[in-house]
Amino acid sequence: QVQLVESGGGLVQAGGSLRLSCAASVRTFGSYAMGWFRQAPGKEREFVAAISWNGGSIYYTESVKGRFTISGDNAKNTVYLQMNSLKPEDTAVYYCGRSYYSGTNIQNIRGYEIWGQGTQVTVSS
Repeated sequence: QVQLVESGGGLVQAGGSLRLSCAASVRTFGSYAMGWFRQAPGKEREFVAAISWNGGSIYYTESVKGRFTISGDNAKNTVYLQMNSLKPEDTAVYYCGRSYYSGTNIQNIRGYEIWGQGTQVTVSS
């Protein structure tokens, strides 16, 4: 059973940066697309960023383009989300997941079958 463990969340002031990590218990990135989603209190989980199995295709939700960067390291079985210029509206629990979809569909939450436990990101104004 594949397990995903997120880390790197925390409290940061607006304009600051955080790097989230998603470590897989077995080889995952390199075989499956991986994505980051977030869920704020009272809201549904929403797409943030995704990377295809070979890193060749990357997608971002509009609100994070130019500020967030998703990347993967096959050797470490880890996917990262570098978050810069953070805003209070980025506050949420961030989850990484593994998708069995491909192409542009890796942005679709329905394709995600395995999730981590989440890591809290809080951005103060």
